[in-house]
Amino acid sequence: MNKKTKIFLYFFLYYWLPLLLYCILIYTLSSHKYPVCVPKIFSADKFIHFFAYAFLGLLVIRAFATLRLKENIALLIMISILLSTIYGLSDEMHQYFVPYRCADIKDIFADLFGSAFGVYLYYLLSIKYRVAVLIPGLTNWCKFCKKDK
Repeated sequence: MNKKTKIFLYFFLYYWLPLLLYCILIYTLSSHKYPVCVPKIFSADKFIHFFAYAFLGLLVIRAFATLRLKENIALLIMISILLSTIYGLSDEMHQYFVPYRCADIKDIFADLFGSAFGVYLYYLLSIKYRVAVLIPGLTNWCKFCKKDK
């Protein structure tokens, strides 16, 4: 296996596969019938959406930070929040067609705020712990990316 293939596999397995698997998990869980669709002003459902999409936002920025996009951190943050929220919107649209489930605009807002929280949390942690993916120029973190001697 050549060096380029090792780097690609490393990035895919470590950064992109968790994101893809988590998106599949969200889609699968939202496909299950929920017993009753009762609109509430405030419920535990909003907390579930908030934290589920906070984790999704964290995974999105973590994966997208491996691309050239990382050079513009403000754009990376905006795109990560936007993509996580769009996925939440598509999930709500999907739930609309699942029997005994309903789409709720409040869930979309919980997804938006959760995504923003997860992205911001990852950004703060990357600064505190000097995560190399979000710090341009710091490339000694990848064992496959080092130059062969």
